[in-house]
Amino acid sequence: MRLASLLLILHCSFVSCSGPPEPSPDERAAPPSGKLFIIGGGKRPPALVQSLVDISGVDSVGYGIILPMSSSEPDTAAYYAVQQFEDLGLEQSLFRTYNFQKGAYPKPAIDSLRNARLIYITGGDQNRFMEVVANSPVYDAIHEAYQAGATIAGTSAGAAVMSQKMITGNEHRHQKYTGDFRTIESDNMEIAEGLGLLQNAIVDQHFIWRMRMNRLITVVLDHPEQTGIGIDESTAILVEGGRIGTVYGGYQVIVLRHPTGQTNGQDSLLGGRGLELSVLLGRDTVHLK
Repeated sequence: MRLASLLLILHCSFVSCSGPPEPSPDERAAPPSGKLFIIGGGKRPPALVQSLVDISGVDSVGYGIILPMSSSEPDTAAYYAVQQFEDLGLEQSLFRTYNFQKGAYPKPAIDSLRNARLIYITGGDQNRFMEVVANSPVYDAIHEAYQAGATIAGTSAGAAVMSQKMITGNEHRHQKYTGDFRTIESDNMEIAEGLGLLQNAIVDQHFIWRMRMNRLITVVLDHPEQTGIGIDESTAILVEGGRIGTVYGGYQVIVLRHPTGQTNGQDSLLGGRGLELSVLLGRDTVHLK
């Protein structure tokens, strides 16, 4: 036995005896137990909301929390958010609303958020939401709930915040907001830190209805390591295990990738080759990893 061990030591002095390659940090990390239900904004048909209820199970177990901090009228946003569930027969008492303010994070509310079955982020302005949530106990509680099995849902601005790299809606080169993204230029689209529930994908919303393809092309050319996901109104993508997305609703989801990473420029204009585009319909799936 000692001789065999000595021979093995001598052998490994000249030949690598390392095992299989170490997995990457992403491969080592356990996928979250929770789900993301990311809605592109606009009207939310009853069938789409019912899908969210069924997926989360909030009608039978636990409770839901409404986070209206994106909205300039949070009370109104919260009212209509709860109303969409009441219209399906769910009791108002199933839902709690927390309109957190920057620097004010009551522990009972944070504990409630951490243990929620469903967390729903309303529309409005994603920058307003992140000003309150970034580097706060709310951020941590949302991640803990997601890891523990909660469904995190959001519409419009509530969809944009799902990404690690978040589209703010602002442009550096064309600072007067018009809603028209008429160019594909470098260093134009402002990107900020979002919730980071999606690490390798950037979400855009109201996508086809508001003709935002130029914006998503620009973002993917600038950030080729990211998958661009454009979700149309009244449509959602369900993300499970952090990796697999399924389309729900009546319209489409655009998936844009830049696998070659070959981006070039001419003055301020961006160019690139080898982009991949998919147009997904209801119940189509996509692997995000």
